[in-house]
This record gives sequence, structure tokens and C-alpha cells, in this order.
Amino acid sequence: MKTIRLGLIGVGGIGQLHLKHALMLPNVEVTAVADSSKSALDRAKGFGIKNLYVNYSELLRSSDVDAVLIALPTHLHLRCAREAAEVGKHIFLEKPIAVTVDEAKEVIASAERYSVKLMIGYPMRFNQHFLKLKDDVANGLLGDVESAHATYVCSGPFVHRADGHSPSPVPDWWFNIELTGGGVLVDLGCHIINLMRMLFGEVVDIKGRFGYRYNMDFEDSAVCLARFSSGTLATIDVGWYSQEYLLRLDLLGSVRHATVEHMPPPTLHALVQMLTKGISSFNMPHYRELQYFVDCLQNDFDPFPSGLDGLRDLEVISKAYKNSLSL
Repeated sequence: MKTIRLGLIGVGGIGQLHLKHALMLPNVEVTAVADSSKSALDRAKGFGIKNLYVNYSELLRSSDVDAVLIALPTHLHLRCAREAAEVGKHIFLEKPIAVTVDEAKEVIASAERYSVKLMIGYPMRFNQHFLKLKDDVANGLLGDVESAHATYVCSGPFVHRADGHSPSPVPDWWFNIELTGGGVLVDLGCHIINLMRMLFGEVVDIKGRFGYRYNMDFEDSAVCLARFSSGTLATIDVGWYSQEYLLRLDLLGSVRHATVEHMPPPTLHALVQMLTKGISSFNMPHYRELQYFVDCLQNDFDPFPSGLDGLRDLEVISKAYKNSLSL
């Protein structure tokens, strides 16, 4: 089977994770990495990557790259994806697809114009427990899902160091709403909205209530009430206020109920998983989504979640911002 030559653009936290996984995949060769940070490139060099670029445009011009994985700050997604499409590189683009709905449409149009494949990075679509839940809902095992509650809280960009007392430095772009498109609803909420669209169809109405614990120009917590085309009414509760991670879906059906979580395993279990498999169960969905993207390239399938999925999620988020509730 053809080896896919992959270029990685952006070696921040998520980029490093993608790099580790790409190096584990069969029939994949990571031929180049680009990042404006010397320390980031040094990390990539430590993984054995020889072709290192400060300017991602140089990577895109390389004839040794079939596809790119873009893990850049959101405001750079459109420019980078458009340039990648123009030179015929297939694209795996980290969520959210872009800063605005209009930019998302441009990303999709560029991929279509130059006939390149475009996939948006939503790893929870590749969590086996959420996929089983999808089958259970589709097969009617829960009956009619009358209501659902989704919770996704963590520290967001304000993650603490190992000593647990001081936060890690946060890049400036995180604090500029024009560069991010919003706060926690864009960052974490897009994951939940995408998952719930997978389960219940399109969002027909949504309203949001936003919190500003840290007194910034964008929300650091959000609770939204959404109605889906299936008739399910769902609450979406996301926040950056907790040093403890929680991602959970609770579904209440007319036949039975279901609860699914995606949580880090205990430290010892994670260590055993890393030693035996090279990857923890917590990060397995990230590995599987990249594996799936490569399979689509090798077999000429259109990947999902697609650019249209990313656009629909942004449209829902934009509507929630406009339909803000005051309580």
C-alpha cells in the first residue's frame, strides 16, 4: 500500500501529540515539520525529522509531502489551508475549522476548487464508547432520547505545571478574540456540538448563557440550551475553570438512560499503557482519527468530519453568541 508522506505544520501541544502518533502509523512517513519556534523544531529534530522549516510555505512547496496536518493557532487556519490546497496537498485541519463562518466557507471552497481532501480534527468522533452510543441511539436501544446533558470542563489554556501551583505561559493569541473567534464555547464547545450533531442531527435552535470568571473579553464558561432535529433537547456545559478534567454525556431516553465519559486513566494505568502500547487510552481517539485520515488518502475516500461539519459547528456557535441569555 502506498506510503503517505506527511508534513506537520505547528508543533505546539497538540502538534507534538500528532507527531508522536504519525510516527507510529504504518505506511506513513513524516517527511517535514514547520514551526516558527526554534525550540519546537528542536523537539521535532529529536524525533528524527530531518526537513525542518521556520516558514510553512517552504514545506508546502516540497515535492516530498502528499498531505499536511495543520495544528496552528485558529487565525492562521484559513491562510495555511488555502495555500496547502493551492499546491495540491491534502489537509487534516485541527478544530475549529476557522475563526469565522465566512472563513470556514473559504477553507471549504479552496479544498473543493483544487480537489484536495479536507478533514477536521474531532477526536471524540473516534472514541469507541461514543461510537457505541451512536449505534445505540440509532438502533433505538434508548428509545426516544428526550433530553441530554453534556459537560466538558478543564483548565483550558490555564493549565498548571507539574508542581500544581503556577500556570504555564499562555500564548498572546489566546487573549485576542479576533484571533480565536470566541472563548471556551469555540474551544471546547465545538467538540460537544459536533458529538451531539453526530447523535441527534442538526441544531434547529440554541441559546447561551456566558460566564466571565477571569474578566476577559471572551467567555470562560458557557451553558447552552439546544434543540436538535431529532427532537432531543440538550444542555451544553463547558468551562475553563477547573483543574480537574471532565468530559461526559448523559442521555435520558424513554426506554433507558446512558452515560459515557472520556477521562484520563489513573497514572499507573496510563504508564502501563504507554509502556505496552506506546499510547494511552485517553489519547487513542487522536491516534485513530489520524489513522482514518491516512486510510482515506490511501483508498481515495472523502474523510469525515468534513469541512462542512466544521462549518456547521461554527454556525451553531455563532447563533449561540447571538442568542445570549441574561439571568
